[in-house]
Amino acid sequence: MVMPIKVAVIGAGAAGLATARELKRQGHELVVYEKSHEVGGIWAYDDRVESDPLGIDPKRQIIHSSLYASVRSTIPKEIMGFSDYPINVRDKNGVIENFPYHEEILQFLKNFAKEFGLLELIQFSTEVVRVEQTTENGPWVVEARHQRNPMTIVNSKKLYDAVVVCNGHFTQPKLAELPVLKWPGKQIHSHNYRVPEPFRDQIVIVIGDGPSAQEISSEISKVAKEVHLVSRKSGVVLKKMEGFDNLWQHPKIVYCSKNEEVSFQDLTIHADAIIYCTGYKYSVPFLNTNGYIAVEDNRVGPLYKHVFPPQLAPSLSFVGIPSQGEIDHYLQ
Repeated sequence: MVMPIKVAVIGAGAAGLATARELKRQGHELVVYEKSHEVGGIWAYDDRVESDPLGIDPKRQIIHSSLYASVRSTIPKEIMGFSDYPINVRDKNGVIENFPYHEEILQFLKNFAKEFGLLELIQFSTEVVRVEQTTENGPWVVEARHQRNPMTIVNSKKLYDAVVVCNGHFTQPKLAELPVLKWPGKQIHSHNYRVPEPFRDQIVIVIGDGPSAQEISSEISKVAKEVHLVSRKSGVVLKKMEGFDNLWQHPKIVYCSKNEEVSFQDLTIHADAIIYCTGYKYSVPFLNTNGYIAVEDNRVGPLYKHVFPPQLAPSLSFVGIPSQGEIDHYLQ
């Protein structure tokens, strides 16, 4: 028989919801803290963008979602859903997509939260600002700020036997060390990309090798004058991308001038904008473990099986740390 304990879950995205369901099944007393006004985490689309398009300014208002309007899953619905709760949400045309769009995935997560009675466990519009163990092997204090309305913030401090961190890792932009960072033209990280229209008739450089770089460069090519996709992989040569008249792939950038020229290893162009699709970094600014846990070289550790810190287990754990896709089967 499992002895019930008090648990704080930080985040109500896919990881937080999966965690909350299992803890509830075991009979534990839990509270889920969610900064947003709804469940879904990264799958809750927000058309707002940050004041700093590169995401460097620590004083900026952070927008959690990194979705652009056209995003859909690159993973089939059969493995995106939970093992006992598959994705069967229909799109606006009444079709169950094999690769669902973000709207369908968000609705799936909302349905999941409602089906298993998780909504009443969630404190929405509540930002966790401090998590710290009071004494060795003692309870954890969780301090939070609840935005009751636009004019009222309520602070709280509660003690828990355990804390599960599920705050995601697709919010804090990671920027490569490239010569373009001091380039005077328009620069944004893909975190702040939503739709292609602002790049109409422009010459745009997209930096990155992952799915977002491929998708954004393809989408922008429909409205831009030219799109130049820059790969950081070795062995890449200049070539026009198959099926496009205005999209080229290049090896790395070697030089940027003050007159907005950008030089690749094979060509120099005058560009209007650069979009960084260079990924994200882990961030747990609220967590103080007295050095037992560190975020270094874009990894959180040490963690046993990416979940438990050896010195603090089982009272502290992380769910959703591996960065290669957020598959709900794996989160279970």
